Amino acid sequence: MIFEPLAVTGAFLARLEPVADERGFFARTWCADELAGAGIAVDFVQQSLARSTRRGTLRGMHLQVEPHAEAKFVRCVAGAIFDAFVDLRPGSPTYLQGVAVVLDALRGDAVFVPAGCAHGYQTLEDETDVLYAMSSRYAPQAARSIRWSDPALGIAWPLADPIVSPRDAAAPSLAEFLRA
Repeated sequence: MIFEPLAVTGAFLARLEPVADERGFFARTWCADELAGAGIAVDFVQQSLARSTRRGTLRGMHLQVEPHAEAKFVRCVAGAIFDAFVDLRPGSPTYLQGVAVVLDALRGDAVFVPAGCAHGYQTLEDETDVLYAMSSRYAPQAARSIRWSDPALGIAWPLADPIVSPRDAAAPSLAEFLRA
């Protein structure tokens, strides 16, 4: 894997290094040693798959707070997504800054989202699957959301009128989240 640092401290885009022949290709998608070599020393304890049937589905902005904060390794395995996250770590040099990347099944890239960042994505195709590895088990009492459309996040979502869950639609603004 090739790790490209992103604008948020500790975040990376992980690109595949395929070995190809006439049958297709083979590529490592996860390796603890390679992650550690890139400065990502995280034990992933849980993995989840999210399927979105319709283009424009938006999931976010989600995070878990301490002591259950979770880093995520996110890969789109079918379809394509616009993936975004915002640094909410008060001591970070990139506090309140965000990053957005497009992930798709064809390229196979993944993104490493550090713990303490709010994360979300919007599907760019019907029948999109997103695979997450997380460094912390799901803890409902630590789950938080920030309103995906809050201008303070600075995210330029690519598709208008997204399909959003009632929970995400009712999420607090960034200012409300920070006051809590």
